[in-house]
Amino acid sequence: MTRLQTVEHQKTIEIYTNWLKTARPKQLPKKGDWNIWLILAGRGWGKTRTGAHDIINYALKNSDTVSAVIAPTYGDLKRVIFEGVSGLTKIIPPELYKGGSITKGYNSSAAQINLYNGSKIIGFTATEPDRLRGSQFHRAWCDELAAWRYPESFDQLMFCLRLGNRPQCVITTTPKPTKLIKTLVARDDVYLVTGNTFENEDNLAESALESFRNLYEGTTLGRQELYAEIVENIEGALWTYDQLENIRINKSDLPDLNRIVVAIDPAMTASSSSDETGIIIAGRFNNRYYVIDDVSGKYTADGWARKAIECYYKYKADKIIAETNNGGDMVEHTLRTVDKNISYKKVTATRGKMLRAEPIHALYEQKKVYHVGVLSQLETQMTSYTGETKESPDRLDALVWALTELNTSSGNAIWRIN
Repeated sequence: MTRLQTVEHQKTIEIYTNWLKTARPKQLPKKGDWNIWLILAGRGWGKTRTGAHDIINYALKNSDTVSAVIAPTYGDLKRVIFEGVSGLTKIIPPELYKGGSITKGYNSSAAQINLYNGSKIIGFTATEPDRLRGSQFHRAWCDELAAWRYPESFDQLMFCLRLGNRPQCVITTTPKPTKLIKTLVARDDVYLVTGNTFENEDNLAESALESFRNLYEGTTLGRQELYAEIVENIEGALWTYDQLENIRINKSDLPDLNRIVVAIDPAMTASSSSDETGIIIAGRFNNRYYVIDDVSGKYTADGWARKAIECYYKYKADKIIAETNNGGDMVEHTLRTVDKNISYKKVTATRGKMLRAEPIHALYEQKKVYHVGVLSQLETQMTSYTGETKESPDRLDALVWALTELNTSSGNAIWRIN
């Protein structure tokens, strides 16, 4: 064994033994006859670090293997899985990359790590199921499976797990009562681990734990996000998860649309404590409505305007709808500063949020509304908002404005989402 090989061997052992010393028992895989290790745990439990160490240790202990990592979006893949504080590149020392350095062994644009022993760790996003076609893997790590836009990405991955003597899959996610999660929990070949946020309190800031308790302790959302319970229905919410599962379609099933709108519920401030800006894209075909995308988030005023206008052209929308209760004419001014040629309509709320949402809920009950894939954060607001909290359901507000506009007007032009 050469000196370099000795260093690599020592570093491999070091990563593994350090993890054994610091990991809680639930963070270590059990030996046995399982195909999927499903970890349903609350925010801050240590899911990302667990998945990262598992895939790294497997790739280092088994040379010339190919492992897959799948995240909800490309942003999640790069920002959390590969380069986050608990991500792959933070754990793997430079000596263990191919070529002996991260610059030689990590291709950021391709989301791929090449290790010294010939093993590869390749990243994918759940937004592109077809990218998994034709691939083959020895092991896979699925992060935040409950938030995947297209559940068929998981089916495609299962077809790819066919290398080695026992290909296995590790799933780390905060649970939601989606059809896929409930199916996995019921399977005999799934090794299920559950955990709550406070099991990892030694590694979390006390201020963060206090904030979690103040905001969510005793709430249904807290049961889901902190204690990792699969919460089916919330009393007082207009929508249920079962209802939304029954109106879900694939992107390929989306028809040519008569109208498409981009609806905005803009936040008036831009700080870590600000509300999100809700930005929902929806369309209409005859007497059916389709929720196409949710690009809501925390933006500056210029940021949400640019994102909305980007979607306006991407989806060939015919109008941008924006609530102006807080911003007044500044909302239109902000949008037109970015692009003066957009078609724009302002709307003003004169009734409470629940009252505005009820006619839209009726459309869902009549099965006239469909969601293209899983719109995870929007659907969380839809199934948890009861009108009793001060927290603003910005995504839900934007959804209501979009479908209200489509329900009260019509058009003859045809749009296709490419």
